[in-house]
Amino acid sequence: MNIHIRTLNENDPALISQAFQEQGWVKPIEQYLYYLAEQEKGERVTLIAELDGAFAGYVNVLWSSPYPSFKDQGIPEINDFNVLIQYQRQGIGSRLMDRAEELIQERTDTAGIGVGVFTDYGKAQILYARRGYIPDGKGIHKHDRYLMPGDETIIDDDVVLYLTKKLKTV
Repeated sequence: MNIHIRTLNENDPALISQAFQEQGWVKPIEQYLYYLAEQEKGERVTLIAELDGAFAGYVNVLWSSPYPSFKDQGIPEINDFNVLIQYQRQGIGSRLMDRAEELIQERTDTAGIGVGVFTDYGKAQILYARRGYIPDGKGIHKHDRYLMPGDETIIDDDVVLYLTKKLKTV
């Protein structure tokens, strides 16, 4: 099994969009064109995983997170982490996370990540806990605010618990 991690290039947006469409997930090509433009401006790095030459997954590192606590503290955010279903449980996600953390460690000692709070995110919740990510202590966040006792909301992909991890210093 040959896992290769590289950065997003101009040939990837259509390929990625198609790969997710084939498994029933809507990931428009425009999303990856946007990622490419931001990567070219130095605002993000999109890491692509290939298994034996085939696209298998990706993750982003956002150098300036839109999440207020990370933004204020200068904590880069690992974001939009996806591995195609057929390639899950083969170490690809761990390799993507390893490389993302290595990139972050070149600039700072803390990585941040957000995770959804319902069942669909269970595998990610477990992975992040095993990797040493802990809640940032601010509770759950949706769009532009923290949810407070008594608030009513629809639990969807936008309800997120943010986590941080201290990276080992060299």
